[in-house]
Amino acid sequence: MPPTRTMTSSELPEPMSGEERTSYLALSLLPGIGSERLRSLLAACGSAGGALAAPFAFLKAIPGIGSGLAAAIRNLSTAEATRVEQSAGALGAVILLPGDPDYPVSLLELEDRPAVLFALGDRGLLHRPAVAIVGSRDHSRYGGEVAGMVAAQAAVAGLVVVSGMARGLDAIAHEGALQAGGRTIGVLGNGHGVVYPVANRRLYEAVMAHGLLVTEFPPGERPNAGSFPRRNRIISGLARATCVVEAAAGSGALITAHTALEQNRDVFAVPGPITSPVSVGTNRLIREGAFPLLEMSDLLCRYPELTPQAVLTEAPDRSLPSAQVRLLAALRSGPRAADELARRTGVSGGELLALLGGMEIAGLIRQEAGMRFAIVNPGFAAARPGTV
Repeated sequence: MPPTRTMTSSELPEPMSGEERTSYLALSLLPGIGSERLRSLLAACGSAGGALAAPFAFLKAIPGIGSGLAAAIRNLSTAEATRVEQSAGALGAVILLPGDPDYPVSLLELEDRPAVLFALGDRGLLHRPAVAIVGSRDHSRYGGEVAGMVAAQAAVAGLVVVSGMARGLDAIAHEGALQAGGRTIGVLGNGHGVVYPVANRRLYEAVMAHGLLVTEFPPGERPNAGSFPRRNRIISGLARATCVVEAAAGSGALITAHTALEQNRDVFAVPGPITSPVSVGTNRLIREGAFPLLEMSDLLCRYPELTPQAVLTEAPDRSLPSAQVRLLAALRSGPRAADELARRTGVSGGELLALLGGMEIAGLIRQEAGMRFAIVNPGFAAARPGTV
C-alpha cells in the first residue's frame, strides 16, 4: 500500500477566531454545501465572512455553488451558528475547525474531510495512533469474542480503538478497550445530546468519561439513513488500519472498509466459516486483497512505534485495571493455567482471554507450555495494588 500523503505546512488551513469562526460554522450548516464546496467558496472569497458578504452574481459563478446555494448564502444568518455554539458549550463539547490545533491531521488529508467536528471528551486521543474495529450489529458468539479480544489487546499495546458506537461489535470493541484500561473514540452518526441506540446509554457515558465522542453533526441532531455512511469515513479516516471482524453481505462495516481503502489505509478482515452469513463480507474482503487477521502481530506490525518494551516502559506512569492487578497477583507465586487464574481472580471467559492476550503483548506476562502463564518481570508485578 502506498504511504498516505503528509500535508506540508503551507497546505494546512489557517486558524480562525471570533466572528470568522461563527461565519464559517454558519456556512458549514447549510444543507448541501459539503466540505468540498465550502473549500471552493472560501478559496474564491478569501474567508467565511467574505463569502457571506459576496454579491449573488459572484457566488453563483463559483464552480459547484450555483444559483440555489448562492441565494441561500446571501440570505444566511449567523443566528443558527450562534445557537449551535451555545448548545455545544452547554454539553461540554468543543467545536473543531480544520485550522484548529486539535483537528486531526489524518482527516485533513481527506478530500471529503468534515467541515467541522464536535468533540466531547479527551481530544488528545485524536493525535495518538489508532485502529478502527468494526463489524455487524447481529454477530456470532465467535465475532463477539474476537472483537473484544482484538480491542483489548490493541488498547493494552497502546492503540486508541475507534468504532461507530452502534450495537453489536462496535459496542463490544469500545467496551473491550475500556475494560483493558485503554482509550477509545466513538464516532457518532448523530449530534451530541442524542443517545442512539438508546441501549448504549451506559456505553455513551463511559466513552465520554474515559475516551472521546466525535461527530460532524450539530448538537441535538438525530440520525438518519444517510448519516451512518458519512460517519464511516471518519471512523476509517482517524485510524491507520481498519479491522472488520464480521460483516454480512451489504453490511455497513463493508462501507467502512471501502472508505479505508479509498483513503489509502490498511484493511484487515477476520476470516470466518464459509457457512456463516456474517462472515461472507470479511471472507470476500480477504479474497479481494484485505489482510487476514490471524494473530495480533499481523496488526501491530503496522505500528512499529508500539513495541512491547515501549508499552512496558510507559506502564509505571499509569494505573492498571483491577482485573489485571488481580491476574498479576495470582501469578506472583509462579506460572498458572487459565482455568486456575479464572478461579483465583473471578475473571473468566472471553474477558480473561482478552486480558491475558493483551498483557502478553504489553510484555507483562508470557505464555509457557501447556497454556500456562507467567510474569515476565516479577519486580514489576510486585508494585502496590492498582499501580505499576
